[in-house]
Amino acid sequence: MNAPRRILVINVTRIGDTLLTTPVLRTLKKAWPQAEITFAGHKKRIEVLRHLPFIHRLTSIDKKIAPFLGRLGGRHYDLALVYGNDASLVEYALRVADKVIAFRQPSESLNERLFAIAREDGFQPSHAVTLNLCLVRPLGLAPDDFYVSYVVTPEEDAWAKATLAEENAHGHPLIGMQIASFPTKSHRDWPIENFIELCRRIRDAHPQAHFLIFGGPLEADRTSRLHASLDGHSTLFAGSLSLRQTGALMNQVDLYIGVDTGPTHIMSSRRKPMVTMYHPTAPSSALGPLGHPCCHAMDHPLAEGGKPYPDNGSNFNTPMSDISVDAVLDNVEAALAGHCPVPLPNPGFPMPADAELIRKRLNAA
Repeated sequence: MNAPRRILVINVTRIGDTLLTTPVLRTLKKAWPQAEITFAGHKKRIEVLRHLPFIHRLTSIDKKIAPFLGRLGGRHYDLALVYGNDASLVEYALRVADKVIAFRQPSESLNERLFAIAREDGFQPSHAVTLNLCLVRPLGLAPDDFYVSYVVTPEEDAWAKATLAEENAHGHPLIGMQIASFPTKSHRDWPIENFIELCRRIRDAHPQAHFLIFGGPLEADRTSRLHASLDGHSTLFAGSLSLRQTGALMNQVDLYIGVDTGPTHIMSSRRKPMVTMYHPTAPSSALGPLGHPCCHAMDHPLAEGGKPYPDNGSNFNTPMSDISVDAVLDNVEAALAGHCPVPLPNPGFPMPADAELIRKRLNAA
């Protein structure tokens, strides 16, 4: 019986979805501790996985270069997991790996060449993490946990402390802010006027508070407005940091407030107090940090009580302004007081009926 020695995981996606693959990588490493795991992803996103102890190698790939890769030499991997439905990525995996697992592809000729197809038993995952974990279900593997992994190195930690000292960015409490998602998900954004009012009221209650404003260059107008409104009680980092630098500074804050987007997933790995807001088309039951000890995950009123999309009656035009400043402030005060809500429950993850049979096929010499 031979366990896989070299495993390839391909997931070309955004920051958050890249991080949401980490429970898959940990599960594979626990099952086969001696295996070398290579992760192939978007060239601008894979850095969020740097320094994780269960990853042997990081490499970039995309659908344009995939057709030219893996055409020389023999098989490099015993097993490959491929996310998404890009035929060029699946074809590449089939060239370089003995056995490939993926979701069902539009091409039946590709499906016939796969070692296993995920979710063929009709399993309906309720959370993004369990959707990703579907690719290990045919292997008979189940996770011990569902949290997101991210490493801040000692060097990055020292850089963050020095940067805050240089900027004189100290406060009690020190609060990190992520006020916008990416442009294609702008319906997840809470109005900038609400953020300005929230920060004013936090300052009224906590005069020594200081805010670190994160984000990218695309929301410069909003982040600049928030920074200007705080009159010397904030430091504007939006548009000036790498992902690794953002993660290092997030590690310094006492509280994080943000909308559902990639940096929020980075912050969830820090296990620090958070107040996060979710649009009803992507509620916390689907994207919130699982098992987080101190995350105040705030759903839009339509999704309260765990109502899933589309059953909650929402659409992309449903306004996030329906989450009131009062409600967010209540959660901020609870987080600052050390009150921890009940963590989001780990979703069910049953094994498919044929998992043991497939695992025997995988391990067979």
